[in-house]
Amino acid sequence: MADPSSYRPRPGEIPDSPGVYRFRDEHRRVIYVGKAKSLRQRLANYFQDLANLHPRTRTMVTTAASVEWTVVSTEVEALQLEYSWIKEYDPRFNVKYRDDKSYPYLAVTMNEEFPRVQVMRGHKKKGVRYFGPYGHAWAIRDTVDLLLRVFPVRTCSAGVFKNAARTGRPCLLGYIGKCSAPCVGRISPEEHQELAEEFCDFMAGRTGAYLRRLEKQMTTAAEDMEYERAARLRDDIEALKKAMEKNAVVLADATDADLIAVAEDELEAAVQIFHVRGGRVRGQRGWVTDKVEDVTTGALVEHALQQLYGEETGDAVPKEVLVPALPEPVEPVQEWLTGRRGANMSLRIPQRGDKKALMETVQRNAQQALALHKTKRASDLTTRSRALEEIAEALELDSAPLRIECYDISHLQGDDVVASMVVFEDGLQRKSEYRRFQIKGFAGQDDVRSMHEVISRRFRRYLAEKEKTGEWADGGDTITGGESVLPDGESVPTGGESVLNGTDEITSSLKDDDGRPRKFAYPPQLVVVDGGQPQVAAARRALDELGIDDIAVCGLAKRLEEVWVPGEDDPVVLPRTSEGLYLLQRVRDEAHRFAITYQRTKRAKRFRAGPLDDVPGLGDTRKQALIKHFGSVKKLRSATIEQIQEVPGIGRKTAETIAAALAQAAPAAPAVNTATGEIIEDEEPDTTGGSSGEPVTAGLPDERRGQET
Repeated sequence: MADPSSYRPRPGEIPDSPGVYRFRDEHRRVIYVGKAKSLRQRLANYFQDLANLHPRTRTMVTTAASVEWTVVSTEVEALQLEYSWIKEYDPRFNVKYRDDKSYPYLAVTMNEEFPRVQVMRGHKKKGVRYFGPYGHAWAIRDTVDLLLRVFPVRTCSAGVFKNAARTGRPCLLGYIGKCSAPCVGRISPEEHQELAEEFCDFMAGRTGAYLRRLEKQMTTAAEDMEYERAARLRDDIEALKKAMEKNAVVLADATDADLIAVAEDELEAAVQIFHVRGGRVRGQRGWVTDKVEDVTTGALVEHALQQLYGEETGDAVPKEVLVPALPEPVEPVQEWLTGRRGANMSLRIPQRGDKKALMETVQRNAQQALALHKTKRASDLTTRSRALEEIAEALELDSAPLRIECYDISHLQGDDVVASMVVFEDGLQRKSEYRRFQIKGFAGQDDVRSMHEVISRRFRRYLAEKEKTGEWADGGDTITGGESVLPDGESVPTGGESVLNGTDEITSSLKDDDGRPRKFAYPPQLVVVDGGQPQVAAARRALDELGIDDIAVCGLAKRLEEVWVPGEDDPVVLPRTSEGLYLLQRVRDEAHRFAITYQRTKRAKRFRAGPLDDVPGLGDTRKQALIKHFGSVKKLRSATIEQIQEVPGIGRKTAETIAAALAQAAPAAPAVNTATGEIIEDEEPDTTGGSSGEPVTAGLPDERRGQET
């Protein structure tokens, strides 16, 4: 725990101008990012008497070991840079939304010849119309199922579409009238595009005119005694009205707006958002966050706005955003949102009428979300804390192991030997810091030797990172480039010069590696290995050889779930009901899953290897282009250099290299019909790495299946 006065900047050193500041811990990891209208006034608040600070703020400043800042011109630039750094560094003390799942959207791919309606998540793509977000994917599918009766737009994947076009037979939806079957030419591309436009117009809220048109067509059909057509139109109208009922009108003036509400207590806050489009609630989402410091409701709203619109542009930012409290000051935030939208928008607090009534509904949802979260969180926090305390007590550690790393070795009878490293922080998975290793020091099966190699490599990298950040540099010298040579000769590039004063203008500083999450920069308090006494001894020996004596080691043997520690003849036996044992089992099982997944991937790649894999500089894209052009490796092998050059992206030199590689590679043995002895003249299989759809154990002798470790 650091004393904030040990790294407090000298008086007059901090500029009195807008900027963004970063607190770093002793390992140079960024733990907090903030912005300020006046850096001098804002940072002074952190270096007052600790007793006057909010408990979370006090924890942050005592965890930090240094502070840096970057000067900007305006508050809008500070807002943009703060958002960029929070996304890049993922600081542990910043307001962070736990519910990071990707909400589903109803998407229409208007950029395709035959637009497709589907559920989409993740980053938005150019040329695709999005509606939502929705709370659940099934809500989208229910709506689409009702609308396909009236707007029979394509919903199938590219593979299904191509297969139907090849066979001349549409899928089931084409037979039951819920798809216009453009795959078999029942409708032209132009007509299908128009159908997709009508679907989008209806989803965008322009429903009244379309319903009136259908009702007029139904009346005309009935007058002309076309009763079957009239009945079909009647059913279409009912289906559309049923779909509209799923999104009831809440704002009569067809408003496009997002409503944000916040429910909070001293430690946490719940944020709820209703997305209203065309006067109807099209989606709802919510987050829960820790309050790292004594943050105001307006500041929580500001963080929510950054989370919602930080990567959005155009119509994805609505004309109106209604909030319970305005950020202070509000002008930079409004200017930033206007820039994201590309047009004027309104950020305000609703005062009366339907919008205020709807905001009260959103507020009730936020309060319920916070109450539900606290009910779950209480047991979760208690359980994790008890588990870490039990582990510390059983292994006689000085404190609870807040960072645990677990290692496992996986192979198939000595082939494709790999290892995994998984990381748990505060009892939770930290998947961004998982790592994989290939065993390079020797060939064959030797789990103990493999474990020694992996632990040595991981912690040599840790020592190199410590040296690179200057923690070992004599006299405070800074390492400024070149390479840091590891004990075994492996080298690690150090990147650009470290910027430690933090007073530079906004440049390309986000591109250097100073403070970025490095692969092996942060040490664990506990190393867990999957295995018993031999593996534990190997791990301890590797650490001793590197001079590391402040990291605890233990092993968890699968047979009796015994916990082994170095130098002890008897294991530590934790009760079967122990939360500590359960956490160690979770960590060990996750390491085993991660290792065996990597091992299977490597084995599958080896089984799919072909002659084109040996051509230097030939990637998957050009390999696939070659196979698509010639149809098979056999035909490619018989092609001339000039014919190979006809493939897009293949030049003369590459074509000569491909021809030489295929000439040297022995062709695959011909297939033989074992019943008749006849040689089957078949094309060589596609060996560009595509999946055959079979399990990777297919074709192995029975005794080799399922024997991975």
